[in-house]
Amino acid sequence: MTGTDGTHDPPEVTVFNVIGEDGFARLVAAFYRRVHEDDVLSPMYPADDWAGAEQRLRDFLVFRFGGPPRYIEQRGHPRLRMRHMPFPIDRRARDRWVSHMDAALAEAEIPGQVIDVLRPFFADVASFMMNR
Repeated sequence: MTGTDGTHDPPEVTVFNVIGEDGFARLVAAFYRRVHEDDVLSPMYPADDWAGAEQRLRDFLVFRFGGPPRYIEQRGHPRLRMRHMPFPIDRRARDRWVSHMDAALAEAEIPGQVIDVLRPFFADVASFMMNR
């Protein structure tokens, strides 16, 4: 079962084995291009750390879906809800985030069997992060 905290074991055939570093890099880059221009989400990111935010999401997803544990080595347990608590994440922000991620999945040409794993994970995590 897909967990929201990033600590559950990945499936036997991992997403990382299918799309690798390059697939996650394409996905995250496509996502952040959208977020950077978004009037709801963009203000939640430090203007001087877009590259860092992109790297952290990429490393988290790589780790969570079967790749090298760089995220854990550098940042420890994901503690996603705690790390995002300072940001006002309401239904509108959650839906916008999911919408941008859906568009990024299409743009990055992620294979269907991987989308079938990632899309519900992203929706569940986005809902879990709501704090308003």
